[in-house]
Amino acid sequence: MPNQLAQSLSPYLLQHQNNPVDWMPWGEEAFERARARDVPVFLSVGYAACHWCHVMAHESFENEEVGAYLNEHFVSIKVDREERPDIDQIYMNAVQLMTGRGGWPMSVFLDHEARPFYAGTYWPVLPRGGMPSFPQVLDALVDAWANRREEITSHAGEITESLRQLAVGTGETADRTPGGDRVGVAIELLLKTVDWEWGGFGEAPKFPHATDLELLLRVAARTGDTRLIEAAELTLDKMAAGGIRDHIGGGFSRYSVDGHWLVPHFEKMLYDNALLAEVYTRAMQVTGNARHGHVAAEILDYIQRDLIDPSGGIHCSEDADSEGVEGKFYVWDPAEVIDVLGEERGKRFCEIYDITAAGNFEGKSIANLPRPLAQWAESFSMSLESLSGELADDRERLRLVRERRVKPQRDDKIVVAWNALAIRAFAIASVAMHREDYLETAIRAARFVLEAMRRDDGRLLHVYRDGTAHGNAFVDDYAILADAFLSLYQGTADEKWLSEALSLAETLVDRFMDADEGGFYYTASDTDALITRNKDWHDGSLVSGNAAAAMVLLKLSRLTGNSRWLDAATRTLRCGEAVIRKQTRACAALISVVDELHFDQGELVIAVSDRGGVNRVARQVLARYEPGLTVAWTLPADDSVEGGGDACPVAPELLNGKVSLGKTCTLYRCREYHCESPVVDP
Repeated sequence: MPNQLAQSLSPYLLQHQNNPVDWMPWGEEAFERARARDVPVFLSVGYAACHWCHVMAHESFENEEVGAYLNEHFVSIKVDREERPDIDQIYMNAVQLMTGRGGWPMSVFLDHEARPFYAGTYWPVLPRGGMPSFPQVLDALVDAWANRREEITSHAGEITESLRQLAVGTGETADRTPGGDRVGVAIELLLKTVDWEWGGFGEAPKFPHATDLELLLRVAARTGDTRLIEAAELTLDKMAAGGIRDHIGGGFSRYSVDGHWLVPHFEKMLYDNALLAEVYTRAMQVTGNARHGHVAAEILDYIQRDLIDPSGGIHCSEDADSEGVEGKFYVWDPAEVIDVLGEERGKRFCEIYDITAAGNFEGKSIANLPRPLAQWAESFSMSLESLSGELADDRERLRLVRERRVKPQRDDKIVVAWNALAIRAFAIASVAMHREDYLETAIRAARFVLEAMRRDDGRLLHVYRDGTAHGNAFVDDYAILADAFLSLYQGTADEKWLSEALSLAETLVDRFMDADEGGFYYTASDTDALITRNKDWHDGSLVSGNAAAAMVLLKLSRLTGNSRWLDAATRTLRCGEAVIRKQTRACAALISVVDELHFDQGELVIAVSDRGGVNRVARQVLARYEPGLTVAWTLPADDSVEGGGDACPVAPELLNGKVSLGKTCTLYRCREYHCESPVVDP
C-alpha cells in the first residue's frame, strides 16, 4: 500500500511511495507522531537524478526488514532537496559539522524539535570497506535513544547552536564595503588552485566551478590578463574534450569522478548546463574563439530539445541511471558505432572519440576527445571544417539511434531559480550568436514563470509540476529571475522586463533582507520557521543567494538611479566582508559583485530609430562582454513596447536628450551621466 508520499508532486518523493518504509513528508504531523510515540525522526534528503540515492533506496528503503525496523523505531521523513532547499541547506550544514563532508543521499537523525544529533550520507545495507551498515547505525541510535537520551539532547542542542551561528555567516559586519583589492587577492588564490595540466580547480572529483570561471572571465575582460584567459580556456577546453560532456547528445554531467574529466556521474542538471552555457558564451566573447560558442550552442540546443516542457518552462534534470545501471544510456562499443555509421566512418569515429573494444568505463566506452580535432584533420589530410561537419552528421545519426534505448528518467519539475539561469543564458547567447530561437525560448520560459508560478498577490512560488505551482520561493528564485529579466531587457529593449525585475527587487528587499545587520536570508520573513534562518554566502550548485541578490540590486541601482538598491547591495557586501576575507575561495560570486561595484564601466544608452531594428542593433553593439557596463535603451516617443504604458523605469537623467540622430541608432557612452560625443549609425 502506498505511503503518504503518493500525494506528492515531486518525482523524487513519488519514487519512494511504494517503499515498505512508512515515509511522511516534512511537516508538523511527522514530529507530532514522533512525540506521541517517543521515537526519533529519520530525515532522508535526496533528489531524483542522484545515483547514490537510488543505490541506498534499492539496498535499504526497498528492503522489507530495514523498512519494518525503521517503522518500529523511527518516524521517517523524505525530502526532495530541490523542492525544499531551505531544509537541505540547514541539515547539510549539520552533516558537514558532524562528519567533515557532505553529499546525497543525506541521512540525518533528529529529536522531537527537529534538532540533529547524528548524521551521514550513504550507508550500505551490509558493512564494507570499514563503513558500518545502515542497520548497524540504526541499532546504535535506537540504543542511544533508549539509554543515553541526555547525551543526545545535549549534543542536539550544541549542534543546533552551531548551526545558528553558521546560518548568518560570521556574525561580523564591517564598517566599510570590501575594497577592489579583494578581487586581486581572490584571483591570485584561485590561480594557485588551477590544475595546469587538466584544467579545473583542485583534485578529483572535479566540478565545473562555473562561478570561478565567470570570475576569471569577467576580470580578464576588464584587464586583459592573459593568465586568467589561459586558466579559463584550459579548463573549458579540457571539460569540452572529456566524458563529462555528452558528445553525442549535448549537455554536461554534474561532475567528473576523476581528475581529467573522463568519467562523470551521468546525471544532467539544468543549473549546471545553464551556468556552463553562459560561461562558454562569455569565453567566446572575451577570447573571440568560436569553439567556445559551439559548446555553448550545443548545451542550449540540448536544453531546447530535451528539457523544455510543453508549457514553456524547463525541466530540472535527467537521471544518471537507466535500466538500473549508471551511464548505460550513454556508453558505446565499436560494433554499435560501426553498425550505425558503416565500416569506414564508424572506425574513424571510434578512433577519434576513444571508443574501443576494451572500453574506458566498465567494459564500455564514454565518448571523449583525447586529441584536438585539428590534429585529427591533419592526420586525415582534411580541412578542420570538413572533418567537423562530417563528425557532426555522425553524432546526430548516433543520437537518433541512442534515442531508441531506454532513456534515463527525467525530473520534470520546473524550479524558478534554475529556469532563471537558463533564461539568462538563452538571452545572452541570443545576442552573442544571433539566434532568434534562443530569444524565443527565453521569453517563453519567462512568461511561463510569470503566468503560472505566482500567487494571486504576485509573490513567486518555487516549483511547478503537473499543472500546479507550490512552495514559497526563496531568495535565489527572486534574485536570479530579476537578473534574467535584466538580460531580456538588455537584449530586447522591452521595458516590461525591467519593470518585472524591479517588482521582484521590491519583494527581495522587503521580505528577505536583514534590516538590522544587512544581507539576505534564504527564506522570506513570512514563511514557516525552521530551526535556523540561513543566510546563504557560499557558492554551491547555484550562485549564493546573497551574491545573486547583491549583484542584481547593484545593476538596478545604476539603471534606475534608485539609491535604495545600492544601499541594499553595499550593506550585503559589508555583512559578508568577513566571508569574503576569510573564505575567499568559497565565494567567487560575491567577489564578482565586489568587482562590479568597484570597476564601473559606465553607461551605454542605445537610441534606436525604430523598434524593428532593436535585435539587429543589440547583436551589433552588445557582441562584446563588458562586465560593469550599464545598458539602457531609448525608443522613439511614439513607439510602444509589450505591456507598455507605464513611465519608463530607467533613470531620467540617463535618458534625457538621448535620441537617434541617424537612420538606425545612436550610441551614447557615459560615465556618471556625463557622456562622450554620440556615435551615429555605427
